[in-house]
Amino acid sequence: MRYFKSNMEKLVNQEPELKKRLKVLMKEMELEKSFALKALYHSEVADSGPFMTQYQELDKQ
Repeated sequence: MRYFKSNMEKLVNQEPELKKRLKVLMKEMELEKSFALKALYHSEVADSGPFMTQYQELDKQ
């Protein structure tokens, strides 16, 4: 499974929990949005993360 910024943005917009985590990452770690999205991908989607199936469904569209 590959990281796609556009799919990750769609997933964050669909999942309020991810949106909150993105904002926290950006604020606490002082990350730009693109880096925070990638960090969220690796922590919540990749390697059988809790949002992996939702991300895969976006990838199929």
